[in-house]
Amino acid sequence: MAEQVGNSDKGSETAVSKVVSDFVEGLSDEHRMLVVLKSQLYDNTWEPMLDDLQNRLAGKPYIFKLANRIQDDIRRIEEMQEFEAEHDVDLADYVKV
Repeated sequence: MAEQVGNSDKGSETAVSKVVSDFVEGLSDEHRMLVVLKSQLYDNTWEPMLDDLQNRLAGKPYIFKLANRIQDDIRRIEEMQEFEAEHDVDLADYVKV
């Protein structure tokens, strides 16, 4: 099926939407949990959640106990943070609770 030719901004927007929806569909349950927590507990920002996880690893006070796989969660957050920045999206807008 041929792709419709027209407004390049709209085509670009459609391409980004496809990339984002494909990425979201491929998220594991652990990734989705982190996106939901970012949205519900951390005011839609990754940094406070990363701080909590790193503080927990360092034995410092932290806000929320996420999981025993802290290193994995940090890696997941960094991966999703990079994707959000690259595509100028907030995954919380796409991941349904």
